[in-house]
Amino acid sequence: ASSKAAELAGLGLNWHFVGQLQSKKAKSVAKYAHAIHSVDRLALVDGLERAIAAEQERTGRTALECFIQVSLDDDAGAHRGGAAPAEVPFLAERLATAAGLKLAGVMAVAPLGATPAAAFEKLAAISAALVTEHPAATAISAGMSQDLEVAIRFGATHLRIGSDILGSRPAVG
Repeated sequence: ASSKAAELAGLGLNWHFVGQLQSKKAKSVAKYAHAIHSVDRLALVDGLERAIAAEQERTGRTALECFIQVSLDDDAGAHRGGAAPAEVPFLAERLATAAGLKLAGVMAVAPLGATPAAAFEKLAAISAALVTEHPAATAISAGMSQDLEVAIRFGATHLRIGSDILGSRPAVG
């Protein structure tokens, strides 16, 4: 993604990083991303804060928008990533005080086999609780090609539409 962002730098695009982010990759992502939709642990916040500080000093760039990725899985074995709902207030507080980072809101992926409506209703409730403590953190990143209508119904402000635009991915393996 960084090479594509560099290639298209003159177009004024805002790049959103979606997907698992390793702390050691924070420096690379901070060079091109406008937003990260997968902040799920304190160590990642620390890495992003260091990376964005260096990038702001080097380029004067704006704050990095961060979405807290929330796990909506009831079954720990089916975990698709994200912080447990009980961890959201702690991550939010850390993000809110991190220099160069801006708490944008929450992100989640509906659990495999779950009803998207139930998952997104839960995410909307988590978002509402977050907004009471952090009024500017109103963004909800939820919904993909197969469940975007339901996500919108529950307040999604950002959608991840891949296969409806780019087609299905080839099978792995």
